Amino acid sequence: MKNSILAFTLFFLMSSFIIISDDKNYRTVKHNGFTRGEKLTYLVHYGFINAGEATVEMNKELHTLNDRPCYRVEIKGKTIGLITTTFDVDDSWISYIDTLAVIPHQFARKIKENNYRKEEVTFFDHIRKKATVKSVTGTDPEVKKDFSVPANVQDMVSGYYFLRTLDFDKYKAKDTIVIDGFFEEKVYSLKVVYKGKEKLQTKFGRIQTAVLSPIMPENALFDGRDAIRFYVSDDPNRVPIKIEARMFVGAIELDLIDHKGLVSKFRKK
Repeated sequence: MKNSILAFTLFFLMSSFIIISDDKNYRTVKHNGFTRGEKLTYLVHYGFINAGEATVEMNKELHTLNDRPCYRVEIKGKTIGLITTTFDVDDSWISYIDTLAVIPHQFARKIKENNYRKEEVTFFDHIRKKATVKSVTGTDPEVKKDFSVPANVQDMVSGYYFLRTLDFDKYKAKDTIVIDGFFEEKVYSLKVVYKGKEKLQTKFGRIQTAVLSPIMPENALFDGRDAIRFYVSDDPNRVPIKIEARMFVGAIELDLIDHKGLVSKFRKK
């Protein structure tokens, strides 16, 4: 299995909405829901079994790529406990995200899943609408490929932060949000349906959330087009508090268990 459940699920964590022109080359997305130093920690449950851990951390320092200031965000996901005896995962994804345009300039992933190994770096040229991918799988030689991409295309990490700039008060239940993305050498249009608001009991108290559900294509992993639901804090943070996924082999849940560096307190009900 080339990509872990953690990778697939975290990809859909991608979560005001004002875009104005910065210059003729880059847009500007106004946002105030996240900042440097933020760290989120999740626990993955499969039934009553603790199956994995994941962290999403934004570096405290700014970085410069393509002469643009960037956030550096790293997501780490690994299996824990007994599940590692059959499915051992230790993956990481790093994105350098433009602080003004909220688009990626570089995306890297390092995959360790049982005996499978892959390292990959994608360089984005948003002016030329081009993505260059360099990858090494196992002991094979490095492969380099160029791809055409749409304007303001996202990777799996930057798309999560772009979604966090959205003001869900401007949406009605059943509205669909569409984001162009590039992942595994393919351009896709991700459609996410806004389901409305819901109060959720968590370890941090009873929190008001906005509910999102990505429209899933037919696949052998998830059970139905609306198999995944995200409960995002209905406050300036717009942090995923809980994720539920119905799978053909059972249900999986991710719960936020720790957080640091949030810009505001959760809106409790």
